[in-house]
Amino acid sequence: MDALLDGLKAVAEPTRLRLLSLLARAELTVTEITQVLQQSQPRVSRHLKLMVEAGLLKRFPEGTWVFYRLAEDGEAAGLARAVTALMAADDPVLAKDAARLETIRKARADEAALYFAENAQHWDEIRALHLPEADVEAAMVALLGGKPIGTLIDLGTGTGRILELMGSRVERSIGIDMSHEMLGIARANLERAGLKNAQVRYGNILRLDPGALGLVPQADVAVLHHVLHFFEHPQDVVAEAARLLNGEGRVLIVDFAPHGLEHLREQHAHRRLGFSDREVKQWAEAAGLRLAATRDLPPGDGAKLTVKLWLLEKPKDAARAPRRAGEAA
Repeated sequence: MDALLDGLKAVAEPTRLRLLSLLARAELTVTEITQVLQQSQPRVSRHLKLMVEAGLLKRFPEGTWVFYRLAEDGEAAGLARAVTALMAADDPVLAKDAARLETIRKARADEAALYFAENAQHWDEIRALHLPEADVEAAMVALLGGKPIGTLIDLGTGTGRILELMGSRVERSIGIDMSHEMLGIARANLERAGLKNAQVRYGNILRLDPGALGLVPQADVAVLHHVLHFFEHPQDVVAEAARLLNGEGRVLIVDFAPHGLEHLREQHAHRRLGFSDREVKQWAEAAGLRLAATRDLPPGDGAKLTVKLWLLEKPKDAARAPRRAGEAA
């Protein structure tokens, strides 16, 4: 009763109702919110603080920025959804807010498109070396099978493509990346795709806090899509991914088989030139997982790299939790 009363008090104000409606549509920074509401930053910040304390909103730091969105869990999350559902879509004030939000979304998309265009040549050079990405994605979906996925986490999400690919197959998904530019692209892509169950967060994939990410319960699937070859010690990344899983969780790794293309190391920051089944199996066992399946996707005409898929899963009789990266055995 007390939690319900606190939540009702927190929304019983016109600006806070507008905030609920706005943040049910998108996650935004304080600056973006002030642009939509056309109110001062101190005033908006006070409202946001009160609503976060009441559990209606969630706050996610991203470097020097902070993003806000509607709460997805906790006692007040249901109240927040119920209140937003009662708001009239044709309300004049909310309609103006929605129009200003679209202006912000367009500016985000334009900025993301510019960054993508400036770096497209780099990505195209890598893609030309292996099987078309559509074939890789189809193999990923097939390897995961039809088992229901509650929460998926994409480590090193980049443009958010894996979140888009799995959008209709998961209850919710979270993408993690350390590049603000890539997160901007991912947000624009997810908004364009209309994926309300997907979000992206700034973070170091070697040092993640499941609670801060909202991973309660923990993830059903963790994806490492063309990520491991950038790390000097990939086994640490696998161990961290395993730590984020629930009792029946799985890790899907997509990377390259061993190769000798040294220019990828020199020109594209690849630290490792592919991986063997043997070393992935060793990493899995050290992380408390087992290697459940593999797939080889040989290069097409004119390509040079074999893409590999490895599916790791928690053993049914696993008695110990996976070690965190850097912990002693």
